[in-house]
Amino acid sequence: MLNIAIHRIGFDDFSTEIYHITRLFFEQPNVQWETQEKDAEWQAVIEMRKKEDTRDIYVKTDLSAADGGEAWSHEHTMPIPDSGERGIVKRAILYSLLQVLQDATGLEQPWGILTGVRPTKLMHNMMNKQDIETCKQILREQYLITEPKVKLLADVAERQLKVIPDLFRLDKEISIYIGIPFCPTKCAYCTFPAYDIRGNNGSVQGFLEGLHYEIREMGRWLQQAGLGITTIYWGGGTPTSIEADEMDALFQTIQQSFPGLDKVRELTVEAGRPDTITPEKIEVLQKWKVDRISINPQSFTQSTLDTIGRHHTVTETLEKFKLARQMGMNNINMDLIIGLPNEGIEQFQQTLDETAKLMPESLTVHTLSFKRASKMTKNRSDYEVAERDEIAEMMQMAADWTERNGYQPYYLYRQKNILGNLENVGYSLEGRESLYNIVMMEERQTILGLGCGAVSKIVYPGTEEDTQQKIERFPNPKEPAAYIQNYKEYVDKKIKLLNQAYLSEAGI
Repeated sequence: MLNIAIHRIGFDDFSTEIYHITRLFFEQPNVQWETQEKDAEWQAVIEMRKKEDTRDIYVKTDLSAADGGEAWSHEHTMPIPDSGERGIVKRAILYSLLQVLQDATGLEQPWGILTGVRPTKLMHNMMNKQDIETCKQILREQYLITEPKVKLLADVAERQLKVIPDLFRLDKEISIYIGIPFCPTKCAYCTFPAYDIRGNNGSVQGFLEGLHYEIREMGRWLQQAGLGITTIYWGGGTPTSIEADEMDALFQTIQQSFPGLDKVRELTVEAGRPDTITPEKIEVLQKWKVDRISINPQSFTQSTLDTIGRHHTVTETLEKFKLARQMGMNNINMDLIIGLPNEGIEQFQQTLDETAKLMPESLTVHTLSFKRASKMTKNRSDYEVAERDEIAEMMQMAADWTERNGYQPYYLYRQKNILGNLENVGYSLEGRESLYNIVMMEERQTILGLGCGAVSKIVYPGTEEDTQQKIERFPNPKEPAAYIQNYKEYVDKKIKLLNQAYLSEAGI
């Protein structure tokens, strides 16, 4: 445990942001906040700048060891725009803090002072006001993002606007996420709603009864509101954990309930666990014209699959992928994870080599994240993972491999406790991007979450120029038993929120 004392002089805000920057360098810092309002040197600076009435922010950060050893310092000034100063103050403080910590540790943070999940959202907001080169310059100079990550952000943002030209004009439509909370087993790194389908946490039939009800009620509301549907995404869990006839029945209810299905741009079903895929289930997917599925190996090293609790074999992944291809599925995504236990350069290269034999239409490359509630995090000492430099090298291997094979990055997001302070990137062949992934990550459209653990994100209608639209988050229960008991109550609450966002303004 590392103890850190932070003295804030001249301000008393941004505790959370400062803590997150510190955590980029020290795994479990114990931060103690202290003030020195009577520090003579700093008070003199503050008073002088008040008299000068300067229109800029001046920050000086000093770092020294408790034993009086080495010390580091950084001074930074940023102009205050007419739009306000709070965001500039925060950026200036984090900029100076990051510079000092990088000098002290010798570590460079590729994402600079950004610690949020959605860096592309920042990029789009900037691109609404400035040209792309100006945006890149701001990212480099004010956010301290490294050149490779600046390029990645720009490439992704431009690709998204090419794929969905009306990305910022989708408030007359919504997208739908359907959460199926069952899996054959739960992976050690997972915190998604994923319950053993043979377990006793609520019956499958009871859950499906609630989901049918929710689909019908939400379909009725969509009809009333006059809203169309952009994309539909089945996730979980693993949707293909349920039986083929149960999947078919859900599709029938969707067909009967949702308006304008002929105008839906994309229908995706996660078939992530190869051990859940059967010819009968693929026939159901084809019957209902599913555009895109995901078959996720995560790794092509058998010992890794055993360690993380995925009870399928490498051979089974290959066989089920080929089965889906033979039965006509021509848009398949695969997920890979960098930094799984006991995996290094050699194992990841093997995974890329096996992926090359299959050539899925899209590939999502995740960097392992130690999520707070996962089995892996709770027993972290039991899992040995690669060091920071090796993680970065594997990420570069993935970027090089995708470029050589004609894939381009089209979406990305980041997570807390992600190895190497890196990112997750979705790559695809031309025209095979997941539209749902884009609209979900950029938060410019309402996502209506149905089923267990599904989170509705209600984006209040605005204008194309709005960069801070109001977003209301409404999660369904994660556990099947809780969902079964309360789904009608949650549907009622969700409809009330939707009415506030959409129908009140329309006078309905």
